Amino acid sequence: MPREHHLTVERTARYYTLGDPRGDPRELWIACHGYAQLAVRFLRALEPLDDGTRLIVAPEALSRFYIETPGMTHAQAPVGASWMTREDRLSEIDDYFVYLDALVAQVRPEIGAGPVRTVALGFSQGAATVSRWAAHGTSRVDRLILWGSVLPHDLDVAAHAEVLRAMDLVIVAGDADPHLPPAALAEQRDRLAAHGITMRTLSYAGGHRIEPEALVLVAREAGGRRRDSGEAAASPES
Repeated sequence: MPREHHLTVERTARYYTLGDPRGDPRELWIACHGYAQLAVRFLRALEPLDDGTRLIVAPEALSRFYIETPGMTHAQAPVGASWMTREDRLSEIDDYFVYLDALVAQVRPEIGAGPVRTVALGFSQGAATVSRWAAHGTSRVDRLILWGSVLPHDLDVAAHAEVLRAMDLVIVAGDADPHLPPAALAEQRDRLAAHGITMRTLSYAGGHRIEPEALVLVAREAGGRRRDSGEAAASPES
C-alpha cells in the first residue's frame, strides 16, 4: 500500500510590478490572478491603477500548465497557472501563505518607512487565494477586494471574524457574471452579517473579467465609509 509523504523544498517564484516604489506610494497592492492566467497578462489589466499612488505587485501561482488548445502542440499552446487544485490542496494552500508573506516582506521595504496601506485584490480563483492568506497569513491586510468571487466556503468565518472585521471588505460583481449570481452575494452577506462583518459590493455592466472603469472606481471606493446597508451603490455607469 503506497504511503504519502511530504518534503518542503525551495521554489523560485515570479512576480511583476507596476509603479515606482521610490515615488512614496500610499498603497501596496498584492493582486492575485485567476485560474489559467499568468501574472504579466493579469497585471496589464490593472494598468489603470498605475497613477503614482500605488505599488501594484502581481505574484504568479506556482503551478503552471499548458492550456489545451485544439490544433496546437505544447510548443504553441499558451501557458497558464493555478494557485491550487483538489490534489494535495492543503499543502498548496500552506505554500502560498508562505509565498505571499515572503513577497510582502521583500517588496514592503522598497517603499520606505512612511504609512502604507496594504490592499489584497483577487480575481476569480485568486480571490480564494487572497481571502485565505488575509485570514491566515502574517501580513496585515487593510483592504480585501474580491472580484468575481466570494470568500471560499472552507474559510472559517467565525474563527477569523476579528481579522475580517478589521478589513474593508469589497466584493466586485459584474451583472452578467455567471460565476457570481445575485443569490451568491446575498448568501455571502448573510454569512458575514451573522458574525458582525460588513461587506460592500460594487457592481458593473459586464461579465467575468476586469473592467477598467470598475477597477478605477473600486480603487477609489475601497477605502470609503462603510454604508449602514453594507453595500456600495455606486457603479461605473451611475
